[in-house]
Amino acid sequence: MNEAESAIPVTDPFTLFETWFAEARKAEPNDPNAMALATATPDGRPSVRMVLLKGHGSQWGEGGGFVFYTNAESRKGEEIRANMQAALLFHWKSLRRQIRIEGMLAEVSEEQADSYFHSRPRASQIGSAASDQSRPLPDRQLYLERVAALEKRYPEGDIPRPQHWTGYLLTPHTIEFWRDREFRLHDRRQFTREGPDGTWSNTLLYP
Repeated sequence: MNEAESAIPVTDPFTLFETWFAEARKAEPNDPNAMALATATPDGRPSVRMVLLKGHGSQWGEGGGFVFYTNAESRKGEEIRANMQAALLFHWKSLRRQIRIEGMLAEVSEEQADSYFHSRPRASQIGSAASDQSRPLPDRQLYLERVAALEKRYPEGDIPRPQHWTGYLLTPHTIEFWRDREFRLHDRRQFTREGPDGTWSNTLLYP
């Protein structure tokens, strides 16, 4: 098989993402759903951090998308609410592949946020509810005491989801697939959403 025959195929980007993601789940030893999330303030000051993908595909809204959850009062949450645009990056080193995604964000429904929050392990629910994420913490013991207080207050069952703990759906307008090649002759294909009907155009890119 030559390079042209083995290039990243022309297909629906969500279908191609699902294929690569399934391969990553088999190949990556830890958190194949980990992705870098880049946000920015309205004046363009960027920041980036790792989050976990918790939903994806055409079932998420009319245009399909990618879902993650966070504390909306954290730094990233405040940046998101001030500038509802973001970029995602998946990098699967074991497969020598990456996917870059850019698009607009929208908050998920309260029902969706409740459903995911209560699907998490009880200890994770408590840890999230006790945290003022991104705020200064004078002493780690204070956080542990807040965790203990919630454990005592709710000795069994689910923990109420804090109103500021929510999820976001990124609806992509571009998705780029990248595959490593020898001698840096990398293979790149970019999909771009075109027009009001949401159809995708695509092109190869120089590496």
